[in-house]
Amino acid sequence: MPDRRPAIGGTHRLWARLKAYLALTKPRIIELLLITTVPTMFVAAHGAPALSLIVLTVLGGTLAAGGANAMNMVYDRDIDAVMERTKHRPLVTGSMSPRAAIVFACVLEVASFVLLATTVNLLSAILAVSAAAFYIGVYTMWLKRLSPQNIVIGGAAGAVPVLVGWSAVTGGLSVAPFVMFGLIFLWTPPHFWALAVRYRDDYSAAHIPMLPSVADMAKVTRQILYYTVALVVLSFVMIPAAHLGAVYIACAAVSGGAFIYRAVSLYRDPRAARAMKLFGFSITYLTVLFVAMGIDALVHPW
Repeated sequence: MPDRRPAIGGTHRLWARLKAYLALTKPRIIELLLITTVPTMFVAAHGAPALSLIVLTVLGGTLAAGGANAMNMVYDRDIDAVMERTKHRPLVTGSMSPRAAIVFACVLEVASFVLLATTVNLLSAILAVSAAAFYIGVYTMWLKRLSPQNIVIGGAAGAVPVLVGWSAVTGGLSVAPFVMFGLIFLWTPPHFWALAVRYRDDYSAAHIPMLPSVADMAKVTRQILYYTVALVVLSFVMIPAAHLGAVYIACAAVSGGAFIYRAVSLYRDPRAARAMKLFGFSITYLTVLFVAMGIDALVHPW
């Protein structure tokens, strides 16, 4: 019987390499971007856009976000090695070289721009790659290590996919997509700060001035509550801005009330376990809010 051990070993190394490349893109973060992009396209189309347009827009956005995340890991590999949450990333473990990661990131960004510019439109391509540049240059290379407001300003990059989705359908922008942008912009601080409460010692060890690592918990939880209230208030501006109806109104009211309740609970009892519950619910909230927009656009087309 022939010895198949080299082939098996080669397959294992190939699979490990592919997993390392996938890890560079931070798939869990990209999932959140897609949750907001697709419903935005339904609202922009006043119904269901063409499936091919959805696929091409999502693919282009995924490539842009993946490239930005890969460059983030390249630049942050020194602090990733210090933090428990990130010490198993490919560039820390040595399963991927920085040079390979940079090439990979550049290929993804170029592919994203070419794909969106040639199959969707130029505006969507520019927006997607600009968001990646903002995330790398403004957040990763500048604000993250400098200011406690890092995630507030830098988080704007994560709000751009709704602009990409809207422009993919309409070829332009209007009030509604900028309200959606504002929703994600306001959602990002309470979402990320809740997680950072759990890993505040990690950020302190890495000398990253994330708000929970440089401020007392009273200030952190108060800021989380302020942003949450502002987010829920803005969610109701979407009703006239995008002509949304009962489905969205009901979901926004119930999920928004639940979000504020959890933020108040964290303010009164600022424990890490409660912060993680808020973090988990924040993902549910964003999903419910945007899915409700998409469904409402289907059942109440303009």
